[in-house]
Amino acid sequence: MWRLTVAPLLALISLSTALDNGLLRTPPMGWMAWERFRCDIDCKDDPVNCIGEKLFQDMADRMAEDGWKELGYEYIIIDDCWMARARNKSGLLEADPVRFPGGIPNLARYIHDRGLKLGIYSDVGVMTCMGFPGTPLDKIETDAKTFASWGVDYLKFDGCYSNPVQQMLGYPRMSKALNATGRPIAYSCSWPVYVGGLPPNVNYSLMGDICNLWRNYYDIQDSWDSVQGIIDWFSANQDDLQVAAGPGKWNDPDMLIIGNFGLSLDQARSQMALWAIMAAPLIMSNDLRNLDNAARAILQNKVAISINQDPSGIQGRRLLREKSHIEVYWRPLSQSASALVFLCRRQDMPFMYKSSLAKLNYSVGTYEVYDVFMSRTVGVFNDTTEFKVSINPSGAVMWRLSPTTLENTQKVDWIST
Repeated sequence: MWRLTVAPLLALISLSTALDNGLLRTPPMGWMAWERFRCDIDCKDDPVNCIGEKLFQDMADRMAEDGWKELGYEYIIIDDCWMARARNKSGLLEADPVRFPGGIPNLARYIHDRGLKLGIYSDVGVMTCMGFPGTPLDKIETDAKTFASWGVDYLKFDGCYSNPVQQMLGYPRMSKALNATGRPIAYSCSWPVYVGGLPPNVNYSLMGDICNLWRNYYDIQDSWDSVQGIIDWFSANQDDLQVAAGPGKWNDPDMLIIGNFGLSLDQARSQMALWAIMAAPLIMSNDLRNLDNAARAILQNKVAISINQDPSGIQGRRLLREKSHIEVYWRPLSQSASALVFLCRRQDMPFMYKSSLAKLNYSVGTYEVYDVFMSRTVGVFNDTTEFKVSINPSGAVMWRLSPTTLENTQKVDWIST
């Protein structure tokens, strides 16, 4: 029933709701609590991992002191379960006083003092997904003003316990309310995922007018199967999704789970590579206090980050799927550069993939190729050069290609691993 009625109504929403906050000209980067820490509110028996003031202060310290901030990771984002169980006598949201003894304003100051930004979570329904007070229609302006007064820099607005009409009215209304506060607050909408993620139920032109980013698909889980499911959905629907993205407006396939428990080293590289190709937000959800060096090296890879943060803002796409279970992804970059990812869906052994840039629709020319995860230039060759690339099971090889004017380039037959 909703699928038949909501789509036409979307066209009636005035485009005067445009967010117009000048934020997120490249995909946001930072850290979010949800996937790793969920709704652990037991600060008595689990003070290290519970959703409380100390957790976010710890992550802010790590972001500021361990090289993350310098690479562009800047948002510390609280997800669900931060609130007290009820609004106060004045009808305002409050942080749980036991778990956040200084309140959100104190936490905001702590994070801002370290050169970082604070994100917070609410829900357009009567309750959040975990049953805490939501932000229904009659509370939107009040809560927007509250968040701004606290020093919040980013809002994730979820959609549990709401219906499609409440979502249709509430998401644009929150956009206008955030604008009206006068404080620049990046706006993450979960609206698309609640109505199927695709046109005609999702008007992505409208999304780009009211939101800085939006969740299209289901929550990521700590597993390779989950990552693959997200990649498959985004690739299958890339014709609808790619055109929606650009500076200030991004598709969000959800958090980076690198450094947790479910991904191998190769799978972690694959997620980083594909999120960079998709111009996805790089929002980690892990424990920065206990991150191993291999995970850190992937997440802090400067070239992968530069591909993700390319100012052109063009989302990449899957070029092809081979019978060998190798997939090739491509993204155009500024200054005529580009990025390629060779993803292996096999589970048995490394596979030697053979191709040429001409077969991948590259124009005639000469290109310098840099292997992102091996951190080395692997060759300068022309579009017809035959290459071989060895890809580990569930792994990815990522290249950055730059056109070059070098002449007399020899034909090479080389292997990247």
